[in-house]
Amino acid sequence: MTTTTLYPLLLESRLHIKVWGGRKLASVLNKTLPTADPYGEAWELHDQCTITNGVYAGQTLGQLLNQFPQEMIGKPYDVSEGFPLLVKFIHAEDWLSVQVHPNDEQAAELEGEPRGKTEAWIILHAEPDAKLVMGIIPNTSHEAVAHAIATNTLEPLLVYQTVKAGDILFMHANTIHAIGPGIVLYEVQQSSDTTYRLYDWGRMDLDGKPRPLHIEKGVKVSNLVSLPIITHTPLDGDNAPMIESDFFSTLFYSVSADKPASLDTGGKTFHGITNIAGELTIQAGGVAYPLGLGQTALIPAVVGAYTVSGNGKMLVSW
Repeated sequence: MTTTTLYPLLLESRLHIKVWGGRKLASVLNKTLPTADPYGEAWELHDQCTITNGVYAGQTLGQLLNQFPQEMIGKPYDVSEGFPLLVKFIHAEDWLSVQVHPNDEQAAELEGEPRGKTEAWIILHAEPDAKLVMGIIPNTSHEAVAHAIATNTLEPLLVYQTVKAGDILFMHANTIHAIGPGIVLYEVQQSSDTTYRLYDWGRMDLDGKPRPLHIEKGVKVSNLVSLPIITHTPLDGDNAPMIESDFFSTLFYSVSADKPASLDTGGKTFHGITNIAGELTIQAGGVAYPLGLGQTALIPAVVGAYTVSGNGKMLVSW
């Protein structure tokens, strides 16, 4: 089959039950939650996403990447490293653990992994006074952080920030962070799940046991000098760049009947399109692909020009 058969790929979410999760993935993003368990994450774009449309339906994104690496990514690519980005929705009904991720060099050294984890959050929904943790009081020593964890006195060292819909937090690897109750967000990150958990609020997991901590590695990689900056882009405003970095970029688009979005991969990169409000339709190669609320599609690099019409809002990452 020739590479010209690649087309916009509609993806099935992979839901994850979490001790800190809840039900807002359904009420805010129209996800079907199959059980009464607390759901915390919906993985939208990753290696194990199943394609739901067209001739490749039933295959995973990783399987298709193995067949068409350059056509998917837009440049020569080592498929052993997996898909380069991970996009997910997160709903926190309780605090996530206080955690930190290594950078590329540290991930290779400590875990033998091809990449670390720089990530960004776009807040989609926040209850009044919802907060997150965005670091440790600057210039606290590594020894003081390790001692605070060991003595269960870390909380006074944490830096909290109240957030609202449209807030954006770009976090380089090494940033200590935690998402607080009442928040639903879109996360785009380097495709890595290497997480060092520093503190878990004295909580038991769903199996009734404490979740393991990774204090030595976590403290070692932590940035204790600076804090990230929170920016804001209204989610009811005009099209706007949300995130621009060496690792990934994300744009916000508001689409209406008289204002469709015209985009083009240029054959140079893929686009991950996520519908965060309303109903949208992707049109490419003379074919229409409906994209409902909370759904994500991958536009392979080889697709080139396409349009998105309808009445809604989307985030486009690459």
